[in-house]
Amino acid sequence: DQCKEAISFMNHCAEKDLIFEKMKATFKHRQLLIHDAAKSNTVLSVFPRFLDTKGLILQGFDVQFETETAPRLLEQWDSLKPKIIAEARTLTSTLHLTNLLSDAQGNSQDEGSDWQGWDSDMSSILLLAYLLPPPPGGRNKSTKISIREAMDHLCIFFQACRSLTEHMNKSEGLQPHLLAVGSAKNIIHDFYIVLDGKHLPCQAKSSLAAFDELFKAYFVFSVSYPHCLSAMY
Repeated sequence: DQCKEAISFMNHCAEKDLIFEKMKATFKHRQLLIHDAAKSNTVLSVFPRFLDTKGLILQGFDVQFETETAPRLLEQWDSLKPKIIAEARTLTSTLHLTNLLSDAQGNSQDEGSDWQGWDSDMSSILLLAYLLPPPPGGRNKSTKISIREAMDHLCIFFQACRSLTEHMNKSEGLQPHLLAVGSAKNIIHDFYIVLDGKHLPCQAKSSLAAFDELFKAYFVFSVSYPHCLSAMY
């Protein structure tokens, strides 16, 4: 009964601090839902504040694991990123890989180029898909997916002037993944995590922090990595 009261209270509450407090208090109940195969798809309807309150995924990860674990990727990125770029430079060159490497190194594209690249951090993250490419297609060995297709399972760019509903109608099978909303791939205004046909706003404002939040969402909602990115994750 106390849990039901807490859920009802925060679903009608406008104060962010109280929402976070009640979400923390209902963590165990949420875990029961998430790990119940018959009820796991109800998590976002029972806890709809995930859909309008930034930071709940990060708090959920902190509660589930030690707080010291949470910032590891962000803390180690400055030393990890140059290694990714260096390894990627040894790969057989393709036009897409060359452009991605250029963006990862912070180089500007030539005027008139059709290439629209991500910022340096997201480009470096996507290089991991080249270094750790998609494995064979699971049970259906005839299923093949390209590296560029695998990248869509990680992050998709969406023009800020369009309706998010338009993307939701096309996102089946790509979950969870990042939706980067902005005027260009390297000018992103907001990030969302797409899950079960809904978009959860990220607290992150940078591509690296958004990827970190996406990674944590897999644990918070206990969902499996996409098969095509299993080696990368």
